[in-house]
Amino acid sequence: MRFRIIVLAKQVPDTRNVGKDAMKADGTVNRAALPAIFNPEDLHALEQALSIKDKIPYAEVILLTMGPTRAAEIIREAMYRGADRGFLITDRKFAGSDTLWKNQSN
Repeated sequence: MRFRIIVLAKQVPDTRNVGKDAMKADGTVNRAALPAIFNPEDLHALEQALSIKDKIPYAEVILLTMGPTRAAEIIREAMYRGADRGFLITDRKFAGSDTLWKNQSN
């Protein structure tokens, strides 16, 4: 029997040093202008999952992320830290789906 822990994680723009070109005219993040990092809150979730895995011999940590192809970097980082597997859900149709949309008519 396996004990599976699924961690949902996201690669996000590093907003510590946001410049004037961080946002596009359509309100989406200009990802080319900002380096991408493992979402710090999601990294805490991964560390907690790995801590549980250390206590349960048959536990498995699986990372699931959505994003462009380069988001696979956080899967590699998670596996380096001790995750067993990772899955990337990617499609151009998801572009901009994780940004705040503001209705311009209101």
